[in-house]
Amino acid sequence: METNGVDIQLSSFSRHIQPFWHVFRDGLDTYIIRLQAEGECEALIDGEMVPVLPGDLLLFQPGDVYDLRIGEKESPLGYSADYYVMCTGEWVDSWWSKQARAKKSRIAEDSKLHSLWQQLILEKRRLDGGSPDILEALFKALCLLLDRAIAEAPAASSASLLLGLKIKNYVEEHATSLIRLEDVARHAGISVTRAVHLFKDQFGYSVMQYAVQIRLAMALRLMDNSNYTLERIAEETGFGSYTYFHRVFRERYGVAPGRYQRRS
Repeated sequence: METNGVDIQLSSFSRHIQPFWHVFRDGLDTYIIRLQAEGECEALIDGEMVPVLPGDLLLFQPGDVYDLRIGEKESPLGYSADYYVMCTGEWVDSWWSKQARAKKSRIAEDSKLHSLWQQLILEKRRLDGGSPDILEALFKALCLLLDRAIAEAPAASSASLLLGLKIKNYVEEHATSLIRLEDVARHAGISVTRAVHLFKDQFGYSVMQYAVQIRLAMALRLMDNSNYTLERIAEETGFGSYTYFHRVFRERYGVAPGRYQRRS
């Protein structure tokens, strides 16, 4: 139901550990606002499939061709997670038309934005469908925060991005081993201090946080597709100890790994 110019049809946090394609070749019926949170995927932008990395915001309007692909290419990461909203309405039309909207842009890291998006998702999931007034207020605040995040996003130079990707690839290749910042920086040919700041600026999280994301993705795959014990999974994915794996997994997904495994 549209209230005061906002109709939120779907809003969620989506996580994929298997290949997934989302395609509207005849054009969208709604706006799509999508923020890549973890992992990576590909999207059709101006007739070309381009990589979408954490911190990338996708904005599509009704009538746009939409082609999103997860897991099409070989990747040691092999998963993707994102926040998204599918919506229509007069207020959305007005907000969209206030400025040029690039289909893909990098945004500044903002924990308040993630928190607001989570509140919007939870309100929409209520059994009664959520309060229209609360949904409207949360959605409008989200759109305005996105505008500010776009405006405050640092300009990324191609050289910095290439160095960031070089570090990213190194972490992916060595995620199951001990990763030291000294080795990461040496691989990129820069100082530890520069490597740490450059990577955070490019991707929105630290080198070690990224290593944990990869290890968790590997652990999820083993939990869903193997009979390994949780202790072995912790060892195979580079966590070292089950105690550490348990703590990190619970912090990330809100459930203990044993309980997740039993539900799968």
